[in-house]
Amino acid sequence: MDLPAWVWLATIGGFCLVLALDFYLVARNPREPGFRECVAWVSFYVGLAIAFGVGVLLLSGPSAGGEFFAGWITEYSLSVDNLFVFLLIMSRFQVPRRYRQKVLLIGIVMALVMRGAFIAAGAEAVARFDWLFYVFGAFLIYTAWKLIGHEEEEAEFSENLALRAVRRVLPTTDGYHGARMTVRHLGRRMVTPMLIVMVAIGTTDLLFALDSIPAIFGLTKEPYLVFTANAFALMGLRQLFFLIGGLLDRLVYLSKGLSVVLAFIGVKLVLEALHHDGSRGRRRSPSPSRWG
Repeated sequence: MDLPAWVWLATIGGFCLVLALDFYLVARNPREPGFRECVAWVSFYVGLAIAFGVGVLLLSGPSAGGEFFAGWITEYSLSVDNLFVFLLIMSRFQVPRRYRQKVLLIGIVMALVMRGAFIAAGAEAVARFDWLFYVFGAFLIYTAWKLIGHEEEEAEFSENLALRAVRRVLPTTDGYHGARMTVRHLGRRMVTPMLIVMVAIGTTDLLFALDSIPAIFGLTKEPYLVFTANAFALMGLRQLFFLIGGLLDRLVYLSKGLSVVLAFIGVKLVLEALHHDGSRGRRRSPSPSRWG
């Protein structure tokens, strides 16, 4: 897919428009959404992704359409695992329930921006260095093995490097001040725990991208499809959090199922890299001389 710049700009503009509308609705009436509202929003984002995939299929052919749907379903499935950590972060920072929608939305937007940069760098690296498929494949197989061998134990949230740096650099208030991210206190500007928890969600999601991005590159090497599949998967994650938040502790086989998916894609990447190396070796090998 050799896409002109206006296609990228139009796609990003469309995502920004939808997220801006979503943010306006959340900011206008902060609350914990009900079941029907969550179902409606999840259905909307799923329908939007399906419509986009059908458009890709009609305009670019079944191969590109199939790669988008495979990447989107994989990313959406892997993103469900993020909800466990999001729930831990919300509990760790004692975020008021009425403001959790805003926290999740801004955190996910931050994650989407960082993933975009990650995807751009990954696409360039994959185009230049074929041996990265060995690294990606081995990492996915290792991640799958870790998921299969995961012991049932109480999960705990640990602050990552970016979050610790924010805490050290920026003065932080002790408590929340509504949904505000910064306040003026004792003559100085300070950040509230609202901003800290948003950074926690955004940067933690980026850590999860260390396995999801290589996984989708194993399904398609087209940066446009990688980005749009990630965007659609993340955009519906906020409502999914509230929809199945109470059921997360019952999804006991989720990690096992995801491990099978990651292992399959990891093996596929390694085999594909071996195939490319073998083909390159045959092209470079000298033809036998007719004189013996």
